[in-house]
Amino acid sequence: MATFFKHFSGSLIFSAICLALAAAYGWSDTGSLAATGSMLWVVLVLAVLEVSLSFDNAVVNAAVLKEMDEIWRKRFLTWGMLIAVFGTRVAFPLLIVGLTAGLGPVEAVRLSLQHPAEYEAIMIHAHIPIAGFGGAFLAMVGLGFFIDPDKETHWLHWLEVRLKLVGSIKAGEVALLLLALVGIGRWLPQEEAYTLLVSGIAGIVTFIAVEALGHYLESREAARALAGTAVRSGLGGFLYLNVLDSSFSLDGVIGAFALSNNMIVIALGLSIGAIFVRSLTVLLVEQGTLSEYAFLEHGAFWAIIALAGIMLASALVEIPESVTGLIGAVLIGAALWASIRGKKSEELSD
Repeated sequence: MATFFKHFSGSLIFSAICLALAAAYGWSDTGSLAATGSMLWVVLVLAVLEVSLSFDNAVVNAAVLKEMDEIWRKRFLTWGMLIAVFGTRVAFPLLIVGLTAGLGPVEAVRLSLQHPAEYEAIMIHAHIPIAGFGGAFLAMVGLGFFIDPDKETHWLHWLEVRLKLVGSIKAGEVALLLLALVGIGRWLPQEEAYTLLVSGIAGIVTFIAVEALGHYLESREAARALAGTAVRSGLGGFLYLNVLDSSFSLDGVIGAFALSNNMIVIALGLSIGAIFVRSLTVLLVEQGTLSEYAFLEHGAFWAIIALAGIMLASALVEIPESVTGLIGAVLIGAALWASIRGKKSEELSD
């Protein structure tokens, strides 16, 4: 219990503030106790869904965060939260609506508050570019883990060994992803296929740019270390984590409209979930969970690839959020079970 409050006390306080804001907004907007209670319930459901669908996000974040200094872990939980809340959950949807409808920032906010049904329709209409960008970026993240030529530990051995061979081909993962985008595009109308391809390429370029920036910053840190400077910036990892976190959340923002088309309700609910996911990430790092369970990372990265595939396929067919969450949970659960079995076998052999 002490460990729980150590890592989640900030999340609980943040949640209480968000729920208080939701109650105040609900009462001022409706003047009805029942309607306000209903709004609070939707906020809680959105928060629970965000946490349940984002456990793989927490595991992958932890894999990056464990290499960062303590100060940058705290910045990820604090400064990064501003990006997660006001960037992905508020500013990004408003930006999409503004660009799609040709509105300025103030007009986009007014539309979201005064005409939520129209706001929802515009966001859903923008699903294909969002799916293309987010799916491509996440696919690059997932494939990048498995094509590492130095990777020696395998969970799904037959498949992961063959993916590792792709890493020996220059830009092999990019070629695979472009083929997938073109293949899906063949089943779409020409204009939508073009939008999917362009947004997918933007996701690939964003991944490469973030990776390049990370390598550049790491080289600077190495040079400083050789010069006797002990402080490690961690900025590259911080930027990478926030882009990754945003990509995970894109589909969830769209899916949230199944429960509400109110921008404020969606932002508050998803933000509560986001802060708990970040606290869970830090807990996984400090407890050394990834080191203890050898295949947990593998399951999370397979879940990322599955999510990327679902996002890209959603350009063709509607896929419920429950399916996405179930696939991720099954993959991570299977990886955890395999890790426990492997650990027991090693203990018996010793």
